[in-house]
Amino acid sequence: MLLLTFYSLSGFLNTEKDRKKQPFKKNDCTDYTAYESGSVVVAYSTYITTKELMKVKLKTSILKVLASFDIFDYPVSKEEIYLFLDRTIDGDDLRTGLMQLVIEGHIFKFNEFYTLKNDQELLKKRIKENANAQYLLLTAHRISKFLFRFPYIKGIGISGSLSKNVANEQSDIDYFIITKSNRLWIARTIMHIFKKFTFLTGHQHWYCMNYYVDEDGMQIEEKNIFTATELVTLLPVCGNGTMQRFFKVNDWAKVYFPNYPLQPSNQPNKSFRTGMKKMIEFLLNNKFGDWLDNYLMKLTTSRWKAKEKNKKLNIKGNRMGLKTDKHYCKPNPVYFQEKILLLYNNRLNEWEKKWNEKIEQEQSIFFS
Repeated sequence: MLLLTFYSLSGFLNTEKDRKKQPFKKNDCTDYTAYESGSVVVAYSTYITTKELMKVKLKTSILKVLASFDIFDYPVSKEEIYLFLDRTIDGDDLRTGLMQLVIEGHIFKFNEFYTLKNDQELLKKRIKENANAQYLLLTAHRISKFLFRFPYIKGIGISGSLSKNVANEQSDIDYFIITKSNRLWIARTIMHIFKKFTFLTGHQHWYCMNYYVDEDGMQIEEKNIFTATELVTLLPVCGNGTMQRFFKVNDWAKVYFPNYPLQPSNQPNKSFRTGMKKMIEFLLNNKFGDWLDNYLMKLTTSRWKAKEKNKKLNIKGNRMGLKTDKHYCKPNPVYFQEKILLLYNNRLNEWEKKWNEKIEQEQSIFFS
């Protein structure tokens, strides 16, 4: 905005040296410069108002959401963009911001979905994947209730792409599992012995039990946009209150997604312990159980270290790796999580150059 302020020459420019262009006044949002023009001094400024600054920040926030989903060629709705924004915003402002970005040609809209790519085939792909997910979720819920019957299991949620309502013909069903304190490795071993039998029927991809924490290790160690996304989209199925406690200790995710409700609206089903579950827990709730849990942790850790050393690949061609501890067992973030974060930052770099806007990038953050 050009501001013109006229001042009398008298008392302002006293010497010939003063009749040159010179600073007039500065503050945080305005940069003034004064110069002589005939019998007056003209002060002018170009500045960004608070409202305009908010528009720029909203534009950047929308871009960051679309960039994260662009990695998977997934268009998103206005409601989904709102949930994954890194700032609170009024719905009307978001609608206006999206409309402006579409008009400017920065983003594209197909029906009610937005994307960075001008490709209508992405919409067809999304619709098909959403339909596949609805069917697969029925199976995932049924299996989750079955897995909850295993010894020392305290909570089960559906994670991965399926928790985001996305599935194709090759999709796995991923589970997030919470166990009793100091019995994670017994629980995991029993579940994975059972999984061996699923290979006989060709349904092993329905039982991807790859992320475990126990009741003493529920707070997620890696705090970044990837883990925050996984956390807020996690679908709790069984837990008797355990899943609610899990979300409560991980409320740090609100820093990334302040609009996303952490507490699930659907309460996990209450499942009761079976006779077999009670018997095994009774037999192992002692010092022998303590020793066995530690032994299984050491055994599993050594086996997975060998796999990492040999650069072993899974059936999808991805590096296999496991990060282990007494209170957690999870995929090594170096082999997938960091890859996704790198792709995300690369997307932001591309749009920084295109929009000539500085965009804060994501880094892995570790703290307890």
